Amino acid sequence: MLTLRLNRQGTKDRPYYKIVAVDSRKRRDGRYIEQIGTYNPMEDGVNYDINVAKADEWISKGAQPSDTVRDIIKKARKEALHAEA
Repeated sequence: MLTLRLNRQGTKDRPYYKIVAVDSRKRRDGRYIEQIGTYNPMEDGVNYDINVAKADEWISKGAQPSDTVRDIIKKARKEALHAEA
């Protein structure tokens, strides 16, 4: 099964994550299929960048987003609606 989840990067005490599409059997920081965004918990304000169209494409193919990725997608959609208005 495919999942959309975080792939940890960065150093000790300075985490930085890639949001990736990956086979659920692979390890957390293993090889992934495609990177669809980034998440930096050390930043204030908007600390993520995600391609919502690609996320929707992967979800339509059956990928299951992790709880954190699901929240980031939700925030990105909400932000896009406010930007259009």
